[in-house]
Amino acid sequence: MKIGLVGCGHVGAASAYACILRGVGTEMILVDCSKSFAIAQAEDMLHATPFSNPIPVHGTDDFKALEGAGIVMIAAGVAQKEGETRLDLLKRNAAVFENIIPKILDVSKDAILLIATNPLDVMTQLATHIAKQSHGLPSSKVIGSGTILDTARFRALLAEHLGVSSHSVHAHVLGEHGDSEVLHWSGANVSNINIYDFATQVNAPITNEIKEQIDNNVRNAAYKIIKGKGATWFGIGAGMARIAQAIIDNEYAVICCSTLTKEVTGVKNVCLSLPRIISEKGIENTIFPELSSEEEEKITKSANIISSAVNEILH
Repeated sequence: MKIGLVGCGHVGAASAYACILRGVGTEMILVDCSKSFAIAQAEDMLHATPFSNPIPVHGTDDFKALEGAGIVMIAAGVAQKEGETRLDLLKRNAAVFENIIPKILDVSKDAILLIATNPLDVMTQLATHIAKQSHGLPSSKVIGSGTILDTARFRALLAEHLGVSSHSVHAHVLGEHGDSEVLHWSGANVSNINIYDFATQVNAPITNEIKEQIDNNVRNAAYKIIKGKGATWFGIGAGMARIAQAIIDNEYAVICCSTLTKEVTGVKNVCLSLPRIISEKGIENTIFPELSSEEEEKITKSANIISSAVNEILH
């Protein structure tokens, strides 16, 4: 499947590069407002293909090159500044989407859109709105990376504490990809054993102090990385490639990501992250996990924060 990318900065380039390394897609088209930048990024990636997978890579500023793409990743927009919340980015990035999404769908009307631009959930909802209004694209074909990266961070930190592979840890971060995200502690497990029972058996109890430490490290990871090097890109790039792979391989994989949700804990029509079943058609279904009363309260708060931000731009 041909994959397009719009926005060749750090996040976009990392997403495309991760696809190349994983062998996701049959062709990669990089589109950027700077043609020379897109071409340079494409050539650099192309030179890595003899060491990874022989995927053709092309750079351009012409949206017509996206014709026939089954997936288009969108990482266009202005960068998050140190100390700036994701929601602060809303107004600066909304105009970018209003310009590029119709251009994408003009030449690839059935493409699945994968969104990586922050504030992620708000931008995913804006993309959903624009795509439906301009070309009738169903919301199931607009997917935000959401908390796929936060979930990976959660699993990695739990695995480190427990002394096991992160591949054996099953846990999700729900809600907003941002400050109000919710670590789903009540549903976390290792090989189908409750996380707390497993922790006791391996003599690595999860105390309130450990929970707070992991929560802070997951929730504030982006701010810490941004302070150190200006932006985050490797982790989210790998996450974007993982979603693309699930689509191309028609996996019906369960991945925690963001898309328009009809209702969650009483909040209607909001983009936020929940476990989703993903196939070649996009979002096939949404899984609503059991929540503790505290988690349900936090999810409601998170959904309302996103909904309020969306209303500022759409109404």
